Amino acid sequence: MTTNDTTPETLFSKIIRREIPADIVFQDDLVTAFRDINPARPTHILIVPNRHIPSVCEVTKDDEAAMGRLLTVARSLAEQEGIAESGYRLVINCGHDGRQEIPHLHMHLLGGSDVGPMIRRDPQQS
Repeated sequence: MTTNDTTPETLFSKIIRREIPADIVFQDDLVTAFRDINPARPTHILIVPNRHIPSVCEVTKDDEAAMGRLLTVARSLAEQEGIAESGYRLVINCGHDGRQEIPHLHMHLLGGSDVGPMIRRDPQQS
């Protein structure tokens, strides 16, 4: 990944370029996958496009190959981690209300134990 004056630096862009240490489990020309430093489940891997895309809201047709690669890499990693058969969850957060913390699109691969319900119902909206 290369950056220029219009591409913001993120923690993920530095990991992709291997400028800071990370437990990288997969990398090719489109995506990089690495273990989350604060895992929410026994398996918690982040899969990110190498090209900086701030969020799902900024995905374009030019990103279709990378977005598809996120899914195929997730499937492969789930198999390698031994969680494909028991199941896993893929999560992409988007924006403030979606709890996206880093402005670089990323997908969480979570598994190795029950990931719990998809969402908790808001009692105020019942």
